[in-house]
Amino acid sequence: MRTTVFSLALIMGLAAGPVFASQCPAMMAQIDEALQTADVSDADRERVMELRQQGEDEHNAGDHAASEASLGEAMDILGIN
Repeated sequence: MRTTVFSLALIMGLAAGPVFASQCPAMMAQIDEALQTADVSDADRERVMELRQQGEDEHNAGDHAASEASLGEAMDILGIN
C-alpha cells in the first residue's frame, strides 16, 4: 500500500512539471505585449528587455524557477504583476 501511494505521488509530481513550465512562455508573451505600449524610461525598458532575455535563456536551460523570477521582475517594472 505504501509503495502504491508513493508511486502515485511520484507520478503526479512528475506530470505536474510540464504544467508549471508552460507558465514561462505565457509570462514572456505578457511582457512582449506590454512593452509595445509601456510608458517607462529608456533605462527601465532596457532592463525589462534584459530580464526578458534572461528569463527565456533560463527557461530554455530548464531552470523554470529562475526564469519565473527574472520574468516576474520584468513584469513588476512594467506594472503588470
